[in-house]
Amino acid sequence: MRMSKMHLKTLREAPKEADLVSHKLLVRANLIRKLAAGIYGFMPLGWRSVRKIEQIVREEMDRIGGQEIHMPHVNPAELWKESGRWYAYGPELWRIQDRGGRDFILNPTCEEVFTDIVRSEVSSYRELPMTLYHIQFKYRDEARPRYGLMRSREFIMKDAYSFDRDPEGLDESYMAEWGAYERMFTRCGLNFRVVEADNGPIGGSRSHEFSALSDVGESELAFCTECDYAATIERAECTDDAPVVEEMEELKEVFTPGTKTIEDVCNYLELPVEKSIKALMFVTYDDDLNPAEYVAAFVRGDRQLNMIKLVNALGIPEHYIEFADEDAMGAVTGCVGGFTGPVGLKNCRIVVDSELVGTVNMCAGANKEDHHQTGVCYGRDYVGDIVTDIKVLAEGDRCPRCGKPIKHSRGIEVGQIFKLGTKYSDSMNAMYKDEQGNDCVYHMGCYGVGVTRTLQAVIEQNNDEHGIIWPVSVAPYEVIVTVVNPADETQMGLAASIEEELEKKGIEVLVDDRDERPGVKFKDADLIGIPVRITVGKLAGEDKVEYKLRRESDMNVMASADAVQAAVDLVLAERFGM
Repeated sequence: MRMSKMHLKTLREAPKEADLVSHKLLVRANLIRKLAAGIYGFMPLGWRSVRKIEQIVREEMDRIGGQEIHMPHVNPAELWKESGRWYAYGPELWRIQDRGGRDFILNPTCEEVFTDIVRSEVSSYRELPMTLYHIQFKYRDEARPRYGLMRSREFIMKDAYSFDRDPEGLDESYMAEWGAYERMFTRCGLNFRVVEADNGPIGGSRSHEFSALSDVGESELAFCTECDYAATIERAECTDDAPVVEEMEELKEVFTPGTKTIEDVCNYLELPVEKSIKALMFVTYDDDLNPAEYVAAFVRGDRQLNMIKLVNALGIPEHYIEFADEDAMGAVTGCVGGFTGPVGLKNCRIVVDSELVGTVNMCAGANKEDHHQTGVCYGRDYVGDIVTDIKVLAEGDRCPRCGKPIKHSRGIEVGQIFKLGTKYSDSMNAMYKDEQGNDCVYHMGCYGVGVTRTLQAVIEQNNDEHGIIWPVSVAPYEVIVTVVNPADETQMGLAASIEEELEKKGIEVLVDDRDERPGVKFKDADLIGIPVRITVGKLAGEDKVEYKLRRESDMNVMASADAVQAAVDLVLAERFGM
């Protein structure tokens, strides 16, 4: 491809809205073009890389027996109502109507439509196991789209769905997908970690996230350096501290003026923070988004509430809960903002963190302005309607597997796999016939890869102050031949010869033959990040060129044939992971 014939509008400065390095480089290198908030078009270089990521995904899915199909972006609401997700998914679900007033959605994910296909077209155990997948634009009406392709409203995702006879078959399909995902992201050049994850609105019994490690990632990860435990913060299990064994004290009410925070009251009463109880008040909603009930959640004073664990404990979607108006809640339950405790609350669901069970002589709000209670004991003075782990696994806490200190890092979610079990086959009555002719439900799994998010994650991990440093596997072109003076026939002749030889070897070549200053061409070559640069300049008459790898600072002068061979050897080795 000759750059003189190519559409490429690089920028020296990124737009102000771009915060992440990768977002800035996507725009500056003219890989994407913003149309509206969270909605981007892909320009020639960007689209080539997207297609390469898609092809890697496709090859690894086909390798494990996946069958590619393609489904519509628009689904009828009836399927989503049948599964229950029409109400449960939340405001991110992009709902639309046709001219007849019939409800549809723009797909954020496709469990319903794939389940519908299989229940309609597959009837016998002989056709199982089966995995179907497609690569398609998806839609989520994000409240705050940001960070370029990281949190956009339209994006490309590969989603696959496995159908098995039993849990053992699902286990095999799940692990096959796990292996395929490891190969996909390795081939894309990503440094990633696999962590346990929350199932979210997808549902099911188990999930793992594939997270590209990055300080700017939205996923917060907890991991142990002594064993292989790793999980997202939402999913990370906590090990409860054993309660201090001591004699129960008398429950007392004490005057604590102006002490609305845990720190304030503990300082006032000269108590360690871990001897206090923190209260958080919420209101939940039903399917019609009418207020359903009040909830009071209690954790130890030095802990943070994990909202995902709380909604899972309540068995409700995440968007069905919000912080309560404390005055309105107080009129019904007796709570008092800043002074709420578990003793004496009424007309609300009390959710207690498991670490509080067995604790004695704690300090908590007295449900009275400027007052707290001391000597609060679980079991004697209060109990929970729900008792479970609802706290955040903090850095330095004990690993739930080996007990060593936990560390935190951040990552970019590029893929996630789920064991759905019979969640969708039960609700949508998807059955197959076994050997005896009995109707049996499918055991399902679903498996997603964020193709466009992977593109940005690759850039976030592979860049320097000059621009992108593409891994060969997903680079829009593999070699760029930069002609210093395109008006010089000798230079253009040698560049054309190099281009021809490389293309004969199957190498993708971009020739910069633009009528631009050499400095501009070199800056653009570094910005767009093509892995190998061969510069044809004043030594062309001697059949010599400059050979440079984008990821290295050194440049070598060599014969053109040697440069071609070096480029071929490097590209083929890295393209196929040799």
